[in-house]
Amino acid sequence: MFGLGTTELLIIAGIVLLVFGAKRLPEIGKGLGGAIREFRKVKKDISPNDKEKSTTEKEEKKSLENKLVKKVIEDVPAVKKGIAVKKKLDKIKEIIK
Repeated sequence: MFGLGTTELLIIAGIVLLVFGAKRLPEIGKGLGGAIREFRKVKKDISPNDKEKSTTEKEEKKSLENKLVKKVIEDVPAVKKGIAVKKKLDKIKEIIK
């Protein structure tokens, strides 16, 4: 798995535990699991064999991608907080200018 051994994985797991805390890990796992499930569902809906797609199919693909992005934002707490921080930083940048 990417050349990572048991020791490296344990170190990474320890850092994640320190950063997010033991109470937040199940939430993050649940959110990521839901996002992965949604991604697989969207992937199954899109057929990779069609090389020529009409504009309606492209629009459907974009709407599915948008649904997936919204689902990830709703389900993964870390992403939700990151977006909130980004919005605050954008407001600060506007004030500074």
